[in-house]
Amino acid sequence: MKKIFFFIILIIGGVGSYLGFNFYRKYYASNVKKEGIIHIHHNASFQQILDSLSPYVANEHSFEEVARNKHLPKAFKAGRYQIKQGTNNTDLVNMIKAGNQVPNTFRIGDFYDVYQMVGRVVRKTEADSLSFIKGLNEIAQDKGYTDAEDLKKYFFIDTYQFFWTVSPKDFFTKFENQYNDFWNAERKALEEQSGLSREQIYALASIVYKESGGKTDEQKTIAGLYLNRYKKGMKLQSDPTVIYAINKETNFTTKIRRVLYKDLKTPSPYNTYMNAGIPPGPICIVDKSSVDAVLNAEHNHFIYMCADLKRPGFHRFTDNDAEHAKNAREYQQWLSQRNIKN
Repeated sequence: MKKIFFFIILIIGGVGSYLGFNFYRKYYASNVKKEGIIHIHHNASFQQILDSLSPYVANEHSFEEVARNKHLPKAFKAGRYQIKQGTNNTDLVNMIKAGNQVPNTFRIGDFYDVYQMVGRVVRKTEADSLSFIKGLNEIAQDKGYTDAEDLKKYFFIDTYQFFWTVSPKDFFTKFENQYNDFWNAERKALEEQSGLSREQIYALASIVYKESGGKTDEQKTIAGLYLNRYKKGMKLQSDPTVIYAINKETNFTTKIRRVLYKDLKTPSPYNTYMNAGIPPGPICIVDKSSVDAVLNAEHNHFIYMCADLKRPGFHRFTDNDAEHAKNAREYQQWLSQRNIKN
């Protein structure tokens, strides 16, 4: 009798151990065969979620069983998820249910307009260009602007992190907060001292950025030069504004390496060879240093600048007509020798 009882206990223990082992393996043992990234859309079906995970999980059936038991089909959150080695089914399901996604890195560069920026941004978001622009247009109109392009001053060149599911509202809020932090009491005081409007500051900053190629070394000098021309009532005559004017007509698809004399007559309010004063808005998204360069412009007497052939990326500055004519002639000859025609 004791032997039979012992045998029954042994069987029960064996069955319990087997069931316990299977439960542990199903819920808590690693089920990832390789690492990767998956994207789950807001309107994804459960089958689409399973399909996206298929290349990464070792046992698809066990994941599906755990997912159904934990009600994933009706409780998932859209997102960009990182699948790591050693992760079990329970953690995978909980990650997707909780929406613990990993962010994407975005580089906001010196885009000519907001639409060009959005075209690059949506490569890493669930939203498409049309819906993103629609959202930004609504934000702009709520602020009393015409459209998303009027929001250009809120964006700064830099590297940022956003989730794949970021909405236009959340995207803009991050930049608006940064913009508000940037315009502290000290900068507002400098803005008032400059006698320029916020829009004029950004327009000049965009010219400074383009003329300097983003290098901070000369930005304050360049800012001082253009402020000298502006205060003297001279046309700014900045080549980047001509490039912008031409490109605006082709949705910024034209690559221009050399501004020709005929280009200087391009009809556009942004063309500073045709129009006196500061352009009606920035010709690109700017960085913080170019805005600071305008607010803290160098006090100099320069009214001319030309590329310095001995120091690529830098310029020769002067207030002398004859000297500038000589510098410009040498630069044009240098371009012609290299067959740079446009």
